[in-house]
Amino acid sequence: MVRLGTLLGLMLVLALPWPAQAQRIYRDCPQCPEMVSIPAGSYWMGAPAGEEERENVPPQMRGRSAPQRAVRIEYTFSLGRYEVTREEFGAFVQATGYQTGTSCWGLQPGGKYVEQRGLDWRNPGFPQTARDPVVCVSWADARAYIDWLGRITGKNFYRLPSEAEWEYAARAGKTTARYWGDGPDGACQYANVADLTAAGRYSFVSTPENIFVCSDGYAYTAPVGQFRANAFGLYDMLGNVWEWTGDCWGDDLSRAPLNGSFRGSQGYPGDCSKRVTRGGSFSFHPKFVRAATRFWGFWGYRHDSVGFRVARDE
Repeated sequence: MVRLGTLLGLMLVLALPWPAQAQRIYRDCPQCPEMVSIPAGSYWMGAPAGEEERENVPPQMRGRSAPQRAVRIEYTFSLGRYEVTREEFGAFVQATGYQTGTSCWGLQPGGKYVEQRGLDWRNPGFPQTARDPVVCVSWADARAYIDWLGRITGKNFYRLPSEAEWEYAARAGKTTARYWGDGPDGACQYANVADLTAAGRYSFVSTPENIFVCSDGYAYTAPVGQFRANAFGLYDMLGNVWEWTGDCWGDDLSRAPLNGSFRGSQGYPGDCSKRVTRGGSFSFHPKFVRAATRFWGFWGYRHDSVGFRVARDE
């Protein structure tokens, strides 16, 4: 029997037009991120029944993306076309003298993560170009960058995306686990993922459980925009680096907002010592590179596979 709440949610989703291709692309200043306008719409947030089992998500980590819920976003907003780059973050640091700390968690050969002194966004432990996504930045660092964007543009509506906005934009009308499909095929055309290239650098076991068995050409981060965009014209929404969102952490979606709001805002409680990250990265198992995957980090946590992209009210 279909539950009433599920039926009503389905009616809600079907009553709205399916998200159309995002159109407007703009930049508010020469050093500002390029933004894409995202249309209003609705979608199913979270993982459908059976997805986590099919993807071999560890049992102790299942349920974070449940229950699946119908979310309706009744407004347009903008999201960065790309993840914030080293060049863009560097302009902020040069203008303000901002300090990001002197340690960062990094991946070692064999797949072990270790916090290492002397690593930061300028030197994350591997080579990067100016167009690679900035990493080794905390949630607080991302917020400081966004506050600076507001000051230099006079537009104080830059922010991090909410978790619901992020997943809506990542799916771009798709209901599959990834915006290129449910399975692993095609991953190396659409995303910088843990692949045969990364396996050679980090000594990953080269099986479908551990990597996407294809070659995307990058062992570490890739310059933004190297792979196919999703239907909204957004690049690297999966893979490359995990992305901070504005939400406080909740153990599942049972109390998540259904209108695009932030968890942690009024009426939507969450653990604000932890902030939600989304999207997977170049060094994480395929099971985690899905639109529904939810992870978290402490607000001061810096990691060589975590960066961010900005959102903007319209």
